[in-house]
Amino acid sequence: MPLAAPPPPRGRVRRSLAAAVVTAVAATLLAVVPTSAAQAAPVLLSQGKPVTASSQEHYGTPATEAVDGNLGTRWSSAASDAQWLQVDLGSAVAVNQVVLRWEGAYAKAYRIELSTDGTHWTTAYSTAAGAGGNETVAVSGTARYVRMQGVTRATGYGYSLWEFQVYGSTGGTGPTLPGGGDLGPNVHVLDPSTPDIQGKLDQVFKEQESAQFGSGRHAFLFKPGTYNNLNAQVGFYTQVAGLGLRPGDTTINGDVTVDAGWFNGNATQNFWRGVEGLTVNPVSGTNRWAVSQAASFRRMHVKGGLNLAPNGYGWASGGYIADSKIDGQVGNYSQQQWYTRDSSIGGWSNSVWNQTFSGVEGAPANAFPEPRYTTLNTTPLSREKPYLYLDGNEYKVFAPAKRENARGTSWANGAPAGTSVPLNQFYVVKPGATAATINQALDQGLNLLFTPGVYHVDQTLNVNRANTIVLGLGLATIIPDNGVTAMKVADVDGVRLAGFLIDAGPVNSPTLLELGPQNSAADHAANPTTVQDVYIRIGGAGAGKATTSMVVNSDDAIIDHTWVWRADHGEGWGWETNRADYGVRVNGDDVLATGLFVEHFNKYDVEWYGERGRTIFYQNEKAYDAPNQAAIQNGATKGYAAYRVDDSVNTHEAWGLGSYCNYNVDPTIVQDHGFKAPVKPGVKFHSLLVVSLGGMGHYNHVINDTGASTIPSGTSTVPSTVVSFP
Repeated sequence: MPLAAPPPPRGRVRRSLAAAVVTAVAATLLAVVPTSAAQAAPVLLSQGKPVTASSQEHYGTPATEAVDGNLGTRWSSAASDAQWLQVDLGSAVAVNQVVLRWEGAYAKAYRIELSTDGTHWTTAYSTAAGAGGNETVAVSGTARYVRMQGVTRATGYGYSLWEFQVYGSTGGTGPTLPGGGDLGPNVHVLDPSTPDIQGKLDQVFKEQESAQFGSGRHAFLFKPGTYNNLNAQVGFYTQVAGLGLRPGDTTINGDVTVDAGWFNGNATQNFWRGVEGLTVNPVSGTNRWAVSQAASFRRMHVKGGLNLAPNGYGWASGGYIADSKIDGQVGNYSQQQWYTRDSSIGGWSNSVWNQTFSGVEGAPANAFPEPRYTTLNTTPLSREKPYLYLDGNEYKVFAPAKRENARGTSWANGAPAGTSVPLNQFYVVKPGATAATINQALDQGLNLLFTPGVYHVDQTLNVNRANTIVLGLGLATIIPDNGVTAMKVADVDGVRLAGFLIDAGPVNSPTLLELGPQNSAADHAANPTTVQDVYIRIGGAGAGKATTSMVVNSDDAIIDHTWVWRADHGEGWGWETNRADYGVRVNGDDVLATGLFVEHFNKYDVEWYGERGRTIFYQNEKAYDAPNQAAIQNGATKGYAAYRVDDSVNTHEAWGLGSYCNYNVDPTIVQDHGFKAPVKPGVKFHSLLVVSLGGMGHYNHVINDTGASTIPSGTSTVPSTVVSFP
């Protein structure tokens, strides 16, 4: 039914009246369910599961409302035939009954179709004499996907269902998977009495220092206590963390450090590592943390200064700090860009191109474009990453509470707010686990704790339950096989994804990570889904392809520190070899990104379609390897914007954004602009810049037709800046 005709009040009146009728009819039908059906004890499988539809009447009738268990909400389609509604049960199960609770606009002719893969369908039931009202259909088969395929409408409106209910059995034939257990061979749990801790740290660092695309994965977990005379050098795919609830529970008198000796003093490839939950007393008074993208520094207390540059002050391209206290000065030095959130620092030096702060006590005042500091007094919304800790001798995962207008650390005044989840409520995923087993654990209601390792999945991991935690240790890596999507999250409240890497496989995946199915519309403002220290890579470790890396369909999601990267070095890269057209696409409303790093995609790096989106800090490089100007021609526009807000959007705001070009295959390439957005009062940008790296390609403007060209700067890497837009 088109939005303009009939007028919206008709739908609301019909819904209210029909809800009462449907409820009464449903009660009557339930009272007369045949004994044989009761004996079969079918289980309702579809409620709250991911659902898609061919169309919807208007914003108030999304597909999700046909599986929400509420007889007062409905899905309705466009007013044309051959419309469908499809539910994903999460895994292949035995189905035996479908209940269709029609609104007044029902199907005269329709089919119930079953599929195990979403591509090949069989007809389980067909009728040309649908009666409307409540229809209970017996079916028989095994399916993951169940579809109502409308053929002929009974009215002039579309198809409209209060509820689409699929019943069957979960069909679990194997034993119930246990929660908890040991943490596997690549987690090194240490206490102050552990012998030769330094030797263990040095051995792993020797293996991981230059293993940029290796398969080794490690986590060093320090039990609460004090550790003396340590230098924990953190290499690739290595996590160093304290097992206390607060950073002060675990103290290292020494250093937890990253340098760039392996790369001749150049830190621009110090990726994929992290530290969290420690107090550090650095030997020299200053701890060195010379990293670039995908290297998180969380819940740390440095009793001294923090140097973000490598020894010799070579190049660096970081970085991210959150929920941390640095008593002394943070020496930014050669860092091109950095984002610091909800922390406390003793000071900050140097600005280079783009240093952004939100909710940071001691941050420099907003001064963009010179010095290039973008400072927000608070972070509008944040929720810290979940983490493993010890409560006595019991492992638990702490899930921090949401904070609004946060400033400073979450632990400054005592124990942080949040909830603790015992490890026995997690399936501890270890190398060798299959996608089927992982999905079984999710279907059982378990959370996931991925131990360090590389995991190939031949089916999508489906996170369908509200408040599920998926936490990785040691940069656990998920690789989709045969072109599947690595992970999908249902349109439910409070899912937390954190601490893992998704690596594209050699067969093109349409997407790698999806938050919510298409047309998601549920309100998650009170309990959003969060994505934190989740990194996506296409190529580098080998040939990989994905059309779109991350799709955010759910409303209110928080994307807090992600690096979505199409490789420009390593193995298996080239303009077509690791083809990946789009980095991040946001369709959901009220989505917030804090610390968004997206680089090198063949077309748009970020596209934003949802309303009221916000981004605090964005770092981008355009694809180095474009063969010529024609390869990036976008209709009449030269090049694809690094960050594009769709013309349909009315409200959007972003702070601290930078895009760089380094067209080293064809240095004559020109981008018309780095950023593209509609010119509307509600669309606002603050502190933008574009940079030509050494004159290897150029930008004509910063955003739309605003901002000076980089061409006059030649090879000097002087940014072109725009303080505010429009």
